[in-house]
Amino acid sequence: MKSILLHVDHDRGFKARLQVALDIARANNGHITCLQAVSYAVFAPGDIYGSAMAAAIPVIKENAENLRAEIETELEHEGVSWDWRFVYGMAAQRLLEYSPLADIVIVGPAASGESEHGPSALVGDLVLKSRAPVLVVPAEATGFDVSAPALIAWNGSSEACHAVRGAVPLLACSCKVTLASIAEEQDKPRFDLPSTEGARYLSRHGIACELVEIPRGEAKIADTLVSAAQVRDCGLMVMGAFGHTRLTELLFGGVTRQMLTEPPLPILLAH
Repeated sequence: MKSILLHVDHDRGFKARLQVALDIARANNGHITCLQAVSYAVFAPGDIYGSAMAAAIPVIKENAENLRAEIETELEHEGVSWDWRFVYGMAAQRLLEYSPLADIVIVGPAASGESEHGPSALVGDLVLKSRAPVLVVPAEATGFDVSAPALIAWNGSSEACHAVRGAVPLLACSCKVTLASIAEEQDKPRFDLPSTEGARYLSRHGIACELVEIPRGEAKIADTLVSAAQVRDCGLMVMGAFGHTRLTELLFGGVTRQMLTEPPLPILLAH
């Protein structure tokens, strides 16, 4: 991962994903582009003359400048190549604009102004529209050990294949890769690729992996995958996102939605 796009924001998880970005950059001799998007879209009921917005703009600008000064001072002592992009506009749109030449986009599970008790709209937009894989970092993360075991959540879908392909540089650093699939008792005939094809693809990149089939049981698929990752002391999970339509995921839930609500470990997603 040579080109790392990092979302800069005031949310409580920023320091966590900054540390993860630094760890990945050091391991790959990579470059971090810190993208700070500032929006002046302030809504106040009854503010027909824009007085609330006018009062908020200087505060928003000052907070953004203070955060930039603080992080730039810290980065100067990290020994990592980086640059800073300060732009106006909505974060999701600006990140998408800068993502085409990024090897990975690093974000948190929730941006400023979003609820921390549900999946992030910012993450959803990035995963669906960006060609680069998206790494979602929990706010509680203290770093990223690139050599730690990794778990691939495999269901043979094109989304899972895209995630594996995007994760190859990180998987190549892992000491042990597990490709796990959930066995459904009443699987309908599908045209998805078997796990052996995923293993064969990885082998061509010099990455050996263990194939594991986990019984579905009574637990939710997301919980089963998390348990499998925790048992193996994984530092990364790789999975395809929004295998069903996003509307279906939002209305009825789904593995992606469950994973993004409270991610227990860094999760690399691709659609």
